Amino acid sequence: MLTQQELGANAVVTQQELGVFSKDRWQRQRFMALARPLLILLVALLFFGLVLLLFGKNPILAYSDIFRNTLGSRYGFSEILVKLSPLLLCALAVLLPARVGLVNVGGEGQIYMGAWLATWGALTLGDNLPQPLALLAVLVLGFVGGGLWAAIPAILRARGWLNEVISTLLLNYVAILFVNYFIYGAWRDPESANFPQTVKFAEGYRLPHLGATRVHLGLLLGLVAVGLIYYLLRHTRWGYAMRAIGGNPEAALRHGFPIARYLIITMFIAGGLAGLAGVGEVMAIQGRLRPAFSPGYGYIGFLISWLAGHNPLYAVGMAFLLAIIALGGDTLQITQNVPFATVNILMAAILFVVLGDFFRSKQA
Repeated sequence: MLTQQELGANAVVTQQELGVFSKDRWQRQRFMALARPLLILLVALLFFGLVLLLFGKNPILAYSDIFRNTLGSRYGFSEILVKLSPLLLCALAVLLPARVGLVNVGGEGQIYMGAWLATWGALTLGDNLPQPLALLAVLVLGFVGGGLWAAIPAILRARGWLNEVISTLLLNYVAILFVNYFIYGAWRDPESANFPQTVKFAEGYRLPHLGATRVHLGLLLGLVAVGLIYYLLRHTRWGYAMRAIGGNPEAALRHGFPIARYLIITMFIAGGLAGLAGVGEVMAIQGRLRPAFSPGYGYIGFLISWLAGHNPLYAVGMAFLLAIIALGGDTLQITQNVPFATVNILMAAILFVVLGDFFRSKQA
């Protein structure tokens, strides 16, 4: 028979062993969370290298050209940051709803609607506002435009009428056609000859740039949003409720969480973030609203969020890597004489690897 003191000592040892085990397990999970997206990118890059070989191109030379024209030059690095801005905001637009169990595939449409409402504000208000108020107006309008567009599928899902995957995806095409209707019609600049676009925005509505580069305020907004979302998810009651709803909605409902309200508000905020990406593109890069101003940022943002495991901090690194790849399409077109669309093959390869890994982990 063991004495009470021996039992207590054994209990202490067991507790210490459990603590070491829990710490080791947490460290392994953290390592895998960091290593997993890098392994996925490596596999996708190897696959893309095989595709380049089929086209008769040297993959090592191609990747060398991409590195030299992006990270290898000051201008290339600044252009990475230009693409990082919309990609990060669109990734957050997917990441946030994922925490409550929603799949937002509508970032592209939300970009367009944010840009559309911001354009409406700039064309309607004209030069009547000082620059600080003008900037605030287009940013708020862009956020509201994207948020309201995302709230539509959220309401449909909350009422149990339609799955958000289908509705967000289909609303992308509606948004693009809706915006094009104004570009080709009421808002078309009569002095732009046969090229459809709106008139140039007044300087008060243009987002400020960093020095002589094209890096603009949108990048700062994206980084601030990352910090706020991280704090929201980790240190607030709202974040706890989101994790509860995303983990087990039935249990969350039994504990009195208003699930419908959380779904709608979360999607509104997510759509607003994508809308800010649209504001950045038209108010900082283009200077006016044009057709196809977004080369699929919403879809790439979806991929970034899944690569990052819906972690806001990891999303910054994944967005940076995907910005290099997206920018590399222009480089390959010039140096390797391959179509720009070949970069879509690389994006698709990454997506397939991500989805394959996701389903294997679910089965395990």
